[in-house]
Amino acid sequence: MDLEKILPKDGPPINEVTKYIEKYKNDLIVIKYGGNVLIDRNVFNNFITDLSVLNKLGLATVVIHGGGPRIKRELEKSNIQSKFIRGLRVTDKNIIDIVETVLIDFNNDIVNSLKDKGTEAISIHTKNNNVIKTIPEAEELGFVGIPNEINNEQILNTINQNKVPIISPLGLGKENQTYNINGDTAAMAIAKSLKSRRLLLMTNVDGVLDKNKNLIEEISSSEVLEMIKDETITEGMIPKINACLDAVNNGVTAVGIINGTKPHSCLWEIFSDKGSGTLIRQ
Repeated sequence: MDLEKILPKDGPPINEVTKYIEKYKNDLIVIKYGGNVLIDRNVFNNFITDLSVLNKLGLATVVIHGGGPRIKRELEKSNIQSKFIRGLRVTDKNIIDIVETVLIDFNNDIVNSLKDKGTEAISIHTKNNNVIKTIPEAEELGFVGIPNEINNEQILNTINQNKVPIISPLGLGKENQTYNINGDTAAMAIAKSLKSRRLLLMTNVDGVLDKNKNLIEEISSSEVLEMIKDETITEGMIPKINACLDAVNNGVTAVGIINGTKPHSCLWEIFSDKGSGTLIRQ
């Protein structure tokens, strides 16, 4: 394998990459790519390159994507105002149809972009190969769901064909009703179900920061809980961190929170000694 031809020039050093390919070759990596990160097309193309590199190096990856900004844009075009409860979009019949359409379009965009790089990928969503069964999260939220069953076999079959499963945060409930799922929640459920070696949450922040706003490279569950208690970790980072703790306490070896807007942050996190964000372990 000619690593020089596969790896981007501004990626991690080849000697470290070689070491980590060996480390991860029999393991699963689940990647959640937030919709906020993917607005910029250059950042999107960077992510597609990283995914293609991981696939060509023989690593098994599963991708769950977000889509919040695109959904917001489409709802605004239809003059639909969104209401949020506990950070989740209240989703009625009108809204769920738009959400589903937007997320499926985005899913196809990722799959087609990977194919352009010579990497085979499979679209997984409510209209094609659905792998998530859901129950309603709360009546007041409408068609917002919580995963209650993941079809591991279908995901693993895709990986065994050397294809990348690209999964939308959508699921089917009773009578095949479509439900919108929080992207982090969907990624956690899939990572836990597959007992993945790594879960990467790609966001637009560098990771977990201390009181002085310095990046913490590695942290344990108990240390994270202390940081929530003393309000070092606040607001929108709290549900993300709680989801990370849920994952590492239920079979996922470690969760990385990394900045997806930085060039090849995904490759640096997996293939370098330094990593690129915050690694949370049990």
